[in-house]
Amino acid sequence: MEAILRHITPSTELSLADEVAYQPGQIVSKTLVQNAAVSLTLFAFDEGEEISTHEASGDALVTVLDGTGQITLDGTPHLLTAGQSIVMPAHTPHAVFGLEPFKMSLLVVFPT
Repeated sequence: MEAILRHITPSTELSLADEVAYQPGQIVSKTLVQNAAVSLTLFAFDEGEEISTHEASGDALVTVLDGTGQITLDGTPHLLTAGQSIVMPAHTPHAVFGLEPFKMSLLVVFPT
């Protein structure tokens, strides 16, 4: 049977923030799970980098792992720091901006 979680070592303690590295002028992503039901991706944003406004078909949970990021939901900006989370409901316009270098995990649960 193929592993569902990819790109991380099983049965080993880890810090999710350490699993994705900052790169100057870039957004780096590392997908841990991707299937019809769920997606789990880690991101590292350099300062000033952004993902422009878009929508997703599933509910999403963002958790900031390091630094400070701005999540804009339906036009309202939310500043999140390490340890904070926000839910982005399905079909809600949202964008992500790195106010400083920051890392986040993104869990999307798709309707079945």
